[in-house]
Amino acid sequence: MSDIWIECVPNFSEGRDTSIINKIKESILAIDGVTLLDVDIGYDFNRTVVTMVGKPDAVLDAAVAASTVALENIDMSIHSGEHARMGAIDVVPFIPLSNASMETCIELANRYAKIMSNMHDLPIYLYGKASNKTSRENLPNIRKGEYEGFAEKILLEKWKPDYGPSIFNSKTGVTATGARNILIAYNVNLNTDDKKLANIIAGKIRSSGVLQRDVNGDKIRDESGELVRIRGKFDFLQAAGWMYNENTAQVSMNLLDYKITSIYDVTETIIEEAQKIGLDVISSELVGLVPLEALVDAGKNYINNNDNLSDEILVDAAVAGLKLDVIEKFIPRDNIIEWTIEKNR
Repeated sequence: MSDIWIECVPNFSEGRDTSIINKIKESILAIDGVTLLDVDIGYDFNRTVVTMVGKPDAVLDAAVAASTVALENIDMSIHSGEHARMGAIDVVPFIPLSNASMETCIELANRYAKIMSNMHDLPIYLYGKASNKTSRENLPNIRKGEYEGFAEKILLEKWKPDYGPSIFNSKTGVTATGARNILIAYNVNLNTDDKKLANIIAGKIRSSGVLQRDVNGDKIRDESGELVRIRGKFDFLQAAGWMYNENTAQVSMNLLDYKITSIYDVTETIIEEAQKIGLDVISSELVGLVPLEALVDAGKNYINNNDNLSDEILVDAAVAGLKLDVIEKFIPRDNIIEWTIEKNR
């Protein structure tokens, strides 16, 4: 039987102190059977996204080791950053790769939550495919209110943690873990320093859309009292307006199913919406790694008569067309999952 491969992409709320980030990296590298593929450090977000792959038990051990280092070294009471967050270990997703099932990843998420809550009295929420509650399937629902709001939120019966105590620790915050398919974290930068404009575009494209309002600007509710939303253009897309730096606003996105909502289609729509309000797309970036198929498919949209072209040529076309090489050099062998695994074997 072929090996089972699991991907794990923990997000830690530290993107500035390299000594802490190095300790997290070292804890993963010390685990046999795990390959560390990528460490994406965001200074303005004050967040580090780690990508690792390996056999199920080894990946679990590495996730626990790295999370323990994060809890020991990150103090959320003094944390600030552009990205939404709720804990020192913000989220730990398990993702099925070769020969792996979603059921295996659900089991790993539960094992991780049980271990970490028992070891550290850490409140943990299950999301995605691991969630047993509809209200917790989407990570933004859990994270709503962010770190600052959880001291009160955690006391509500509706938001009792799946594991760990209903007690908010100001140093560590709370954590979410779950199981999901491969997610592409992708950001598109605009030639403006106005985050509101980026958020307007995000509201038009994300699945959840925007709240519907009446002529007076008041929110509209349905007969059951629920807020009415105008759905956005794409399925399986989360998006929000953020700042890349003090001069550049961005549409920050998670593509939850790139086979349905593609990088190319999202990018072209953002270009169109930006032009409507007098803006241009100046660059884009991937956070973490991306499946080869996603960039190959994008590349096909930038080259005609592409049936006999190599994956390398199509990837290069995608990088240029999506402007992935503007901020810094995009190195496919370091940024594409399949090629990075092959390089590290």
